[in-house]
Amino acid sequence: MRCCPDGRGSGRAGAPISSGTASRPLLKAQERAPSATMTLQLVSSIPARQPHLAFLRLQRSCRLSARVRMASSSPLPPADQSLATEAPHAPVTRERRLNPDLQEQVPKPYLARALEAVDPSHPQGTKCRDPRGLSVLQQHAAFFDRNGDGIIYPWETFQGLRAIGCGYPVSIVGSFLINLVLSYPTQPGWLPSPLLSIHVKNIHKGKHGSDSEAYDTEGRFDPSKFDAIFSKYGLTHPNALTREELISMLKGNRNMYDFIGWVAAAGEWLLLYSVAKDKDGLLQRETVRGAFDGSLFERLQDNKKSS
Repeated sequence: MRCCPDGRGSGRAGAPISSGTASRPLLKAQERAPSATMTLQLVSSIPARQPHLAFLRLQRSCRLSARVRMASSSPLPPADQSLATEAPHAPVTRERRLNPDLQEQVPKPYLARALEAVDPSHPQGTKCRDPRGLSVLQQHAAFFDRNGDGIIYPWETFQGLRAIGCGYPVSIVGSFLINLVLSYPTQPGWLPSPLLSIHVKNIHKGKHGSDSEAYDTEGRFDPSKFDAIFSKYGLTHPNALTREELISMLKGNRNMYDFIGWVAAAGEWLLLYSVAKDKDGLLQRETVRGAFDGSLFERLQDNKKSS
């Protein structure tokens, strides 16, 4: 016979625990963990001669309800996080943002263009300009092919630099370095050119690392990579770069131990900034786009002639 709390014997062995002692903790547990109500009801129906089993089940149900509360309080994932462009634990992805609406601004922005440098303002490329069957990178280089024979010699590079407004020292040093670096990779054979000639046909072989990747490895123009220049680094103005933002971009594009690429990229962009920045010291998006397809060089040459 089992004794009741008041010292009187119960009428039968194994009588259930009185409601006065079990209802209060049960109500409190239900308030703390509503999701475990059914489990606690099952626990309360266990005979009193198995108190250790009741305690273990109660403890287990409380742990389960705590997990449910933690899961419900955590932030829900986005509807489709496969499209996320920012990672919570990668701050650089928040600092250098991408344009999620580019698909609506440029048709198929992921598709590299062979003939035209396109962007949201120029979805068809530069108007009233014949690409002459050249890739965008070839168009960029062809401006310095002054006689149009497909080969660029150092003196032609010098003439091209002078035509866009570079001074004599920059033009002399620049023409030598440009042809020195690009001559051998663009040669049609294994033998180097004693005159440091650059072949426009093979200019894609001279593409260096640590760049914006707006040119792909075949010389096409990649609209998404071009747009990323300004979405990532154009913090002051959405369609322009300050000098500080330009330096930040150069640092952000660096590949590890690619010293030649670092120097080449810095030389190209700083030269472009020096000859093409506006009166406010900004390098505009349209200016940069024109540099990629060479149309900027033609405008600078015309402006210099007219002045």
